[in-house]
Amino acid sequence: MRTLRAAAAVEAASLALLLLNLVTVHAPAASALLGPLHGTAYLVTVAATWMLQDVAPGARWLALVPGVGGLLVLRRVRTSASGRRRTAPPAPAPGRADRP
Repeated sequence: MRTLRAAAAVEAASLALLLLNLVTVHAPAASALLGPLHGTAYLVTVAATWMLQDVAPGARWLALVPGVGGLLVLRRVRTSASGRRRTAPPAPAPGRADRP
């Protein structure tokens, strides 16, 4: 999960920097550095998502959305994990209060 978080952050940040470079100075050196970085982060995001256990199939397909797919997967995984944690623990048996 840590790999997915890091790859999704790098993917989104590198896309933002690529677009910023495109609309401002359009420096070829920045594109040459950020393009492969973004592509590698995208591939790592997709691979890390498909390797996760206990993930809905729809969440895996979200990873294929370029730029924000990893962030969408993380949101879906966190939402489903928090839904599972909301279940209340079993109540103690009656008459069995904390006795020494």
